[in-house]
Amino acid sequence: MKQIAAILGLAALFGAAPLTQAQEITLKVHHFLPPPSTAHAKFIVPWCDKINKESGGKLKCQIYPAMSMGGTPPQLYDQAKDGVADIVWTVLGYTAGRFPLVEAFDLPFMMRKPEGTSRALWEWVQSNDQAEFKDVHPILFHTHGPGVFHMVNKPIKSLADFKGMKLRAPTRPTNKMLALFGATPVGMPVPQLPESLSKGVVEGAVIPWEVVPAVKVQELVKFHSETDPSQQAVYTSAFIFAMNKGKYEGLPPELKKVIDANSGAEASAWAGKVFGEGDVPGRKLSEKNTFNLISGAELESMKKAAQPVIDDWVKDVTAKGANGKALLESARGLIDKYNK
Repeated sequence: MKQIAAILGLAALFGAAPLTQAQEITLKVHHFLPPPSTAHAKFIVPWCDKINKESGGKLKCQIYPAMSMGGTPPQLYDQAKDGVADIVWTVLGYTAGRFPLVEAFDLPFMMRKPEGTSRALWEWVQSNDQAEFKDVHPILFHTHGPGVFHMVNKPIKSLADFKGMKLRAPTRPTNKMLALFGATPVGMPVPQLPESLSKGVVEGAVIPWEVVPAVKVQELVKFHSETDPSQQAVYTSAFIFAMNKGKYEGLPPELKKVIDANSGAEASAWAGKVFGEGDVPGRKLSEKNTFNLISGAELESMKKAAQPVIDDWVKDVTAKGANGKALLESARGLIDKYNK
């Protein structure tokens, strides 16, 4: 009997090994842009391909673009939190006021280049803001390239040109900035922009070049106003690529290591670089339209007009128990450090 038990034990041991080796986990990845977008084609698909290769095929992604799992872009974070999706990519500012500290990176005139700013964002969150994201497992944070004004009927050349204009903006700080410029801000996720432009709900939008092809903005506007690239960009947005916490914690150790190797500061900087590179084809696609550059005194007027947005953010987060001034200085210091 002892011999039989030993044989059965060995059979069970060796029989279990192939099951472990054959284990495959499919991750449901959900986001809000269509398959041709930079986010899908240049960021999410390559990331998924990389973890698949490095896991020996054990980690796979099933990607659901354009909200094809249901819901709206502002609901994506909760979909990761609640396990509706395993991984999501979204704009943190789409849920206005939910992540007040990280809005430091959404403030006007903060960033220069997305690669360095994305690295700064990851480091800043690790040092200052992990509590805001305790309900998910952050894989990376990143920003997009400099915001650009895309206008239907007239360009933005000076602060006076904003008066009375209905403009789309992505986040709470950007909406406040546009209001101070004299515009009527209309907050909305970017997938709603084409219909809003075509129906006259808005007369323009502030978005980076990178997203232009995904929503065909170049076909709906005639003018594009950029800001001086030697200065801080008029705005950027903070994004998160996040995993359901339970899904991550339930991974076998060797698969956790694969996710970890494709997370963090380097992954954040890579994502920022990808989005920055996406600005080039978006701008080229718009060349049939009219371009102008906002610089010098006009740009300084905009910075001065936008200062209350920054001051109010410092007051608001300080009232919530944080040190707003120190957080702002930390964000600016890291952005400067990684954008030299």
